[in-house]
Order: sequence, then structure tokens, then C-alpha cells
Amino acid sequence: MQIVHVHLKVKPEFIDQFIEATLDNASNSRQEPGNLRFDFFQQADDPTRFVLTEIYESEEAAGRHKDTAHYLRWREIAPDMLAEPRYAHRFNSLFPDESDWR
Repeated sequence: MQIVHVHLKVKPEFIDQFIEATLDNASNSRQEPGNLRFDFFQQADDPTRFVLTEIYESEEAAGRHKDTAHYLRWREIAPDMLAEPRYAHRFNSLFPDESDWR
């Protein structure tokens, strides 16, 4: 299982465009085989900050995500909207365990 939280800070003038592009990526990602979750959050006290929570059944499923048309669209336009480089942290699931994600 692969669990990643991606942290992003968006330039204020691009917030609406970033949300639109990321909703496209997130909603299509949830349809991918091997995707268990794809959540998109905006920080309540700083609307320029966002977190993506991506959970895939395997490293392979996460890797296939990076070849999809929706991710490639997002990757093409999102970097220009960012105020700083994105960063990610990987996690292990303690609860629920892997059997409860399916």
C-alpha cells in the first residue's frame, strides 16, 4: 500500500484555477484501478495551502497514476500556479489495516 500526503502552496491569483485543475485530477484518479482514496483539502486559515491525500493499493498502482491523461494535464499546468515547490510525506497505515481499505 502507498499513502502520500502532498503539500502545496498556491499563488493567490491562481487559487480558483488550481482548485479546478486539481478537482479534475482527483475525481479521475478515484476511478483508477488500485486507487483507494484521493482526497483534496484546502487549509481553513490559509486558502493558499492545500493537501492531497493519495492512497493506492501498491507502488505499481501509484506509478500507473503518473501515466494517466488527467495527471499529465495537472502536472503540465499546476507547477506554474505554485508559490513554492510541492513536497510530500509517505505514511504507513496503522488503522485501518490493509484488509479494511478494500
